[in-house]
Formats: sequence, C-alpha cells, structure tokens
Amino acid sequence: MCQAQEEYGGCDQPQRRPRVSCAQKCMKCKEASPVLVIRVGDAFCKACFREYFVHKFRAMLGKNRAIYPGEKVLLALSGGPASSSMLRQVQEGLSREIAKKLRFIPGIIYVDEGAVCGQSLAEREETLLQMETILQASGFPYHLAHLEEVFDLPSSILQRAPHSPAGPENSYKEAVEGFICQQRREEGGSPSLPERRIQEKLAELSMREAPGTEGLAAPGARLLGAVRTEQLVQLFGSVKTLTAKEELLQTLRNHLILHTARAQGYSKVMMGDSCTRLAVKLLTNLSLGRGASLAVDTGFSDDRHGDVVVVRPMREYSAKEIAFYNHLFGVPTVFTPALDTKALEKASIHRVIERFLFGLQAEFPSTVSTVYRTGEKLSTAPGDADPATGAAEPQHCLLCLCALDTNVEDGSALQAILVSEQLSQQRLPAASPAGRGCCPGAEEQRGCCMNTTAPGADARADFLPLLCYGCRLTIKDTTCLESLPLYVRSEAERRKCRAAMKLEIQEFLLEDEAVNPGES
Repeated sequence: MCQAQEEYGGCDQPQRRPRVSCAQKCMKCKEASPVLVIRVGDAFCKACFREYFVHKFRAMLGKNRAIYPGEKVLLALSGGPASSSMLRQVQEGLSREIAKKLRFIPGIIYVDEGAVCGQSLAEREETLLQMETILQASGFPYHLAHLEEVFDLPSSILQRAPHSPAGPENSYKEAVEGFICQQRREEGGSPSLPERRIQEKLAELSMREAPGTEGLAAPGARLLGAVRTEQLVQLFGSVKTLTAKEELLQTLRNHLILHTARAQGYSKVMMGDSCTRLAVKLLTNLSLGRGASLAVDTGFSDDRHGDVVVVRPMREYSAKEIAFYNHLFGVPTVFTPALDTKALEKASIHRVIERFLFGLQAEFPSTVSTVYRTGEKLSTAPGDADPATGAAEPQHCLLCLCALDTNVEDGSALQAILVSEQLSQQRLPAASPAGRGCCPGAEEQRGCCMNTTAPGADARADFLPLLCYGCRLTIKDTTCLESLPLYVRSEAERRKCRAAMKLEIQEFLLEDEAVNPGES
C-alpha cells in the first residue's frame, strides 16, 4: 500500500550538494582562495592548479618512458581545447631550466578538413590564417596538410613498417642519466652535446623551410585544386551514414598524419585525446565491433604502424580540467566545424554514445573516470605485441592496420552474422541451357533482367576479407568503392594477388611442425 501521507523523520527533500564557500581555502597550499573546483571538494587556487596541471603532463611522459632524448615528435594539432593545451605544455616544457626540460624535438601538423565539413573556400582560408598565427607563435616547425592529399599517398602507408627503436641501445633510464651527466660536466652553464643537437635540429627546421609556410599572404594558393576537392566530396557523398563518415574521416586523417611523420623523419606522434574523449571512444568502438583493438585505440601508446608510435599524453585530463586551464591561462583555440556539427542527437553512434555518457556524467560525476579506468586495464595480446618472435606475424586490417579479428572459429557471433548475411542475400536464378538470359543482347549489355546481383558486388566481396569487422561496417555503407583513394585500392589488389599466389604454391611450401621432446 502507498503511504504517501506518513512522515519519515523530516526527509521530505533530498539534501543539496555542499557548495564551495568564499571562506574555503585551496586544498593544496591551504592559503590562497580557490578559483575553481575540479571534483567534489577539490578546490584549487590559480597557481596550484597550474602546478597540478603541468605535473600531470610531465608525469604521464615520465611514467611511460616512450620518448627518448633527441627524438623527433610530431604534435597533431586540430585547434581544439585538448590539442591546444597539449601544445602549451610542450612549449613550457621546452622553456624550463635545463635540468627539467623536455628533451625531444617537436614539430606540428594541422590537417585541413573543411572540404568534407561543409566549409566554403573563404571559411577555410580564414581558419588557415588563424591556425598559422598559432603555429608561428609556437616557434616550432609546422606542416599544413589538406585532407585532399590522401589521393596522392603511396600504398606503403598501408604496410606495417619494421619497428626501429629511436633511442640508444641501453635502457631509457640509462639514456636519461647519461644526458644529465653530460649536462653537469659542461662548464660555464653551456648546453650539453645532446642539447646542442636539439638546438641545431630546431635551427635546421626553421620556419622558412617548414612546409606550408610559403606564400602566407595568399593562403588560397595553398588549397589544392578543385579536382581533388571534388573527389573528396564524392567519396564522402557515397557513404550513406554519418557513423561511417566519421570512421572514414578518422582513418584518412591518421593515414595523412602517418605519411607526414614518415616523410619528415618523426618517430612519435602526439595526439590530444583527453580522458573524456577516450571514454566516449571506448564505448563507441565497442558498439562498432572494434573491441579487439581497444587497447591500441585508447591506450597511451599505439605501435600498430611499427616505425611511428602514437602517444596520448593528455589521456589523464578531463574535458573540464582542460577547459579551465585554457580559460585561466589564455590558451588560444580555433573552432572548426566537424561532420556532426548541428547534427541530431541520434544522427550517429558517436553522438548517441556521447549524449548517453555526458548525461550520466551530469548525474554521477565519476562516470567518465570509471569508463576510462576500465579501458586502462586492457592490453594487447602477447602475439600482437611482439611480432619479432618466432611466431608468424598476424594479418592486419587494410584500413586501420589493427590485427584482423575475423579469423574466428565456428560458432562465434561473427560467424553467425556472416551466415545470416549470406542467407539474406538473393540467390541468382539457374542459368538457361543455352547459357543466355531472357533478354536479347544481354551479353553485349553485360546484364539481364533476371540478374539481381548489385553492381560492384564481386569487388566488394574481394575487398571485405581484407578488413576487420569495424572497417567492414564502414565499407558496407559505402556505395561506390571506386571513389576510394588509389593507394587503398592498389594495396587491396596487391594483397589479393599475393594471397592467390600463395594459394597456388601452397602445396610446395614447407610448414614448421612441432617436434615432441621424446622424438629424435
């Protein structure tokens, strides 16, 4: 029975969360008045918050020990809050005293995606001018790339290069200790040998020699021709769903950044993925069937490309912390519209997951951190993590270069999906005895009214086995495979021919057989 009229000890209304009062002091220094609250009860003054923010960035790099002294690191800058804050941390790290300096050689890349995000030529030029102002003020060499350049990439981008350590032969700790000892041996405070090498490298990569800096007065001249732009628009126009468009855009962007890193000699790429963004990405990838690659998609380091390693030093920061830091310390940002700008809440899986997660975060403040910490426990499989072992290297997806997750046993969920797709497809009618269809001249017209096979179905059937399950969903939503860049189609043809050749000579190949210890 409902007893709404009874009293229960005065608990008529829920108690409100206590707010930070003006009399409360900073939780760290206990002296200054707080200017912001990160979490419940975590109030910081401006000076302590800056120290906390900088320490977290440097601790992330020091804990993982992925970047050696003197390495060339490419910073992927989008103009958003997270990547702009990452650039500021690198600037401050290189300007510190010698004993605490960051010891790598930075460079910056910005990818112009305005052609597929609905920007006009004038809007793209204005965005480029704003970005160039920020890039020039950084003092680092920078590279301006346009998404249209993916149509000129070589097919080697889709091939995993052998991993070559950029650091010395000894361990990271020994390398840093040697670097510091050389600094202390220098007399008169002059820079050490590795420090001089870094300065020489930065001098060689001066702003005058950096790609994309020529003709600053006429940014429209840097935009690629209308032909490439039309090809790019046609490619994304052939994709049916917004979810597939966002996945394809991310793939092409990564290919372009990887090509620039290899061409310019960078061994590391820094991404500005925050904790909030990685939590959304983790749930999104699970929804898109990319669970097998979660460890490399959301972890600190991503070595799927072999010679170029992607690192995410901003993964410990929430979007709230980054927004506070940029506001308090005047970090410049540039807003650029994305594919899902002004889209409906349920326009794509990315939007649905983002809305769902942010809705929970508003009611339960630990939602994002819980999802992020759960993904942090994931790790790559031992066979994939070290391809230098005696075991054969696993096959990799044609687009995302992750290990293929489609080689599964019978009875799996993927196998059931494939069987359902085969049964749902319309079967071709039996051929006539004469070998002709019901339509006269069907041979010349390459078809018949009884042939229900979709155009390009054979090409798609040959293309899909080269992809992981997540990339298969993207390609299935693409109506015309001919609009894909040439390097993708060339690499697919090469792998297809290589597989056919291996099948022909399979009976002549020697296979390693396990020998029992008792056998001689």
